[in-house]
Amino acid sequence: MVDVGAKARTRRVAVASGRISMRPATLRTVLEGSARKGDVLGVARVAAIQAAKRTSELIPLAHPIALTRVAVEFEPDAARSSIALNATVECRGQTGVEMEALTAVAAGLLTIYDMLKAVDRGMSMHDMRLEEKRGGKSGTFRRK
Repeated sequence: MVDVGAKARTRRVAVASGRISMRPATLRTVLEGSARKGDVLGVARVAAIQAAKRTSELIPLAHPIALTRVAVEFEPDAARSSIALNATVECRGQTGVEMEALTAVAAGLLTIYDMLKAVDRGMSMHDMRLEEKRGGKSGTFRRK
């Protein structure tokens, strides 16, 4: 791991996003709340938050970080037959939270897939990326 011991503790924020595409009937199942496994987006939200908190256990060289906030939002898109997931992660620490935000997105999308795979194995996850990061020595990054 990189030594971050000499770095100042600052407010760090990262926003990541991703999307899962599915058949229109599968999206209706999610929106109607009729999936056999239960509340797809509710369970995916909890999975994303849990994953953000446990990133250092999943990514070998990631630092354990005391997070101060994890927010997960979903944006269903009927025209594209997909659901976008946005995760915002914050801490006051010596290293950024980009990996935590990206891990939250990955786990949330995978949970949606898991909960719906019995009806639609053709779903695809894509466009997972860092949208923004603030704080630290390198400053601000915003995707254009």
